[in-house]
Amino acid sequence: MKICVVGAGAIGGLLAVKLAHSGHEVSVVVRGANLSAVRAHGMRLRLQDGSELCAKVQASDRIGELGAQDVVILAMKAHQLPAVAAEIPLLLGPDTVIVTAQNGVPWWYFHKHGGAHEGQRVEAVDPGGVVSAALPVERIIGCIVYPACDMLEPGVIRHIEGNRFSLGELDGASTPRIRALADAMRAAGFKTPISSDIRSELWIKLWGNLSFNPISALSHATLADICAYAPSRELAANMMREAQSIGEQLGVNFKVSLEQRIDGAAAVGQHKTSMLQDLEAGRPLELAALVGSVLDMARLTGTPTPTINAVYALASLLARTVQAQQGSLRIASPGV
Repeated sequence: MKICVVGAGAIGGLLAVKLAHSGHEVSVVVRGANLSAVRAHGMRLRLQDGSELCAKVQASDRIGELGAQDVVILAMKAHQLPAVAAEIPLLLGPDTVIVTAQNGVPWWYFHKHGGAHEGQRVEAVDPGGVVSAALPVERIIGCIVYPACDMLEPGVIRHIEGNRFSLGELDGASTPRIRALADAMRAAGFKTPISSDIRSELWIKLWGNLSFNPISALSHATLADICAYAPSRELAANMMREAQSIGEQLGVNFKVSLEQRIDGAAAVGQHKTSMLQDLEAGRPLELAALVGSVLDMARLTGTPTPTINAVYALASLLARTVQAQQGSLRIASPGV
């Protein structure tokens, strides 16, 4: 297959390297120092056992240079998608599928939903409808991302843990195209189940993201520390209870309990959430997709969310302050 990964940062880089090593023709859209490093040395992936894979992939910062693909994987963060959505069609051939490998509520959530809110736009992740106008919904395959990775330096990704990427057609069908994509990802070493209810699985992941990510940014604590400290554990639980009420009104089936979900986060250990990593690096925080979108759904369903509202307000103010100062925020040990 010809596969283009748009936004080959930590997760996108993991996908790009392993898919290239399994024999696919992989290209990546990257910018700045990352682009220079990949062009010079290939994209490198440090595995959990300390070994390293290196893939020579075509790299560009111009989407239009890469031509029509069989698969386009959107691996940038959701708030980065509106700026490039209009260029994605340059990668599309007659049968190209688009895989949305992002955290949070996706822009397509209510497309092929079949419920009372069919076709409703989620403003937080599709501002002004720019994404839905550019990306044909019939090409979309949903994806839930589970691995944890980070970038050690430009062009070098470290795989911390996890290898699961769940896939799902928006209407729950098992189609030849999704089976072919799942087979390709399994051959690359990923665990890739096909979900008949991708939205319910999405909410299980979102449950943790909407709570642990902003709490970690505000507290600079790891997942294990948030879960072990009773007040912050209860804060996360309250946010999750409010979110569960929203999800259930939208037909979501929560297949694990709230306590099981919190314990699963605790088991990840001393891991900084992606939002805390972004704060420390001075990057914009992924608040719109992880929290703002949930508040859009709360308004749509008439669900009170006082705890989510409060945490979102504080995290948004923090993000605004850091960006206004063009700085970053990190707790450093003395002498560091």
